Amino acid sequence: MLVRAGAAAIAATLRRLWRGGGSGAAACFPLGRALLAVRGAEAAVFLQGLLTNDVSRLAGGGGGGNGDGPGPALPRALYAHALNAQGRCLYDLILYRLHERAEEEPHILLECDSGVLDAVQKHLKLYKIRRKVNITPCLDLSLWAVVPGERAGDIAGSLAKCAEQALVFTPDPRTEVMGWRLITKKGADVSEIIPGSHIGNTQEYHRHRYKQGIPEGVKDLPPGVALPLESNLAYMNGISFTKGCYIGQELTARTHHMGVIRKRLLPVHLSTPLPKDSIPEGAEIFTESGKSAGKFRAGGGELGIALLRLANINEPLCLNVEGDKVKLTASTPEWWPKTSSK
Repeated sequence: MLVRAGAAAIAATLRRLWRGGGSGAAACFPLGRALLAVRGAEAAVFLQGLLTNDVSRLAGGGGGGNGDGPGPALPRALYAHALNAQGRCLYDLILYRLHERAEEEPHILLECDSGVLDAVQKHLKLYKIRRKVNITPCLDLSLWAVVPGERAGDIAGSLAKCAEQALVFTPDPRTEVMGWRLITKKGADVSEIIPGSHIGNTQEYHRHRYKQGIPEGVKDLPPGVALPLESNLAYMNGISFTKGCYIGQELTARTHHMGVIRKRLLPVHLSTPLPKDSIPEGAEIFTESGKSAGKFRAGGGELGIALLRLANINEPLCLNVEGDKVKLTASTPEWWPKTSSK
C-alpha cells in the first residue's frame, strides 16, 4: 500500500529546501494529530458533500484504475477542509485511501487536529443521516511526517522489505516541500520501516512548516474564522472548483471567480525569538505608520505564520508584545505557483 512515483524528484526538492539539520538521513517526526476511519459503500459520496476537495477521486468515481491497468491510478491522499455554512474553515484534513481498487468498498482515513477529534466526529455524524457509513477513531495507529535529509536517498524504495509495517506511505498531498506522510500500527519501529532514519524533534517539523507557510491545526486555522482561499487552500491542492456542491461552497466559489484575494497566510520571521505562547492569538500586525496590516496566527521562536494584506507584505512590519514593538518580515514561499499574481 505504498506510493513511490516521483520519489526521486520530490526528495531532490526537499533536500534543497529542508534546513532541519540532523544526521542527513530521513527524519521521522511523530505527529499528535488524530486519525478517523470512514468506511462503507457510501463513504466517498458522504464526504463529497462535506469537503472542499473531490473525494470521488479516492474512490475511483471518475473511472480511474488502480495503477496496474488502463486508466489513471487512484491518488493515495487528498488534502481538504470542512467548512461551515458561511464558507469559513472548520477543520483541515488529509484523507488517505486504504482500499486498493475502485470496485472495493471505500475505506478512507481522515487526519485531523487531535484537539478537535470529537468535534469532527460530531460534525460527520450530524450529516450521516441514513448513509451506509461507519465512522470510528483509529486509536491503534500512529502518524508520522517524514522529511529526507542530504543522504536520505530514495526513502520510498527503502520500504520494500518492511511494507507490512507501513499502512500508508505517500507524498504529502499539500506540497512536495512537506515530504511524506507515514501511517503505522502503534508501537511499530520506524527505523525498521525506513532504514537509517532517525526520530526528529516535532518542534523542528513545526519550524519547517512555518518556514514554508504551511498552516496545520486549529491554532493556524481558527475554526469559524479562517477563510479557505486566504489560507492558500488552492495552492495546497485542497479544493476542487468543478466538483459541485458542498457545505460552504457558495462564498468560496464566488471569491474564486471574482479573482481578488487581498489577504493570505504567509511565513513571517521575527527580529527576536519569543517565548512560546507569548503572542496572543490574533495579535494585530502593524506597518511603520501604524496601519493594520494583518494578524499573527501562531509560531515558535523567531518563526510564525500570519494573515497579511498583500499590499503591505514588502513593508517593515511590527507586533506589540507586552508593550514592546517586535519587528517582523514576511516572505513569499518558493513552492507557491510562479504564475500567481494574487
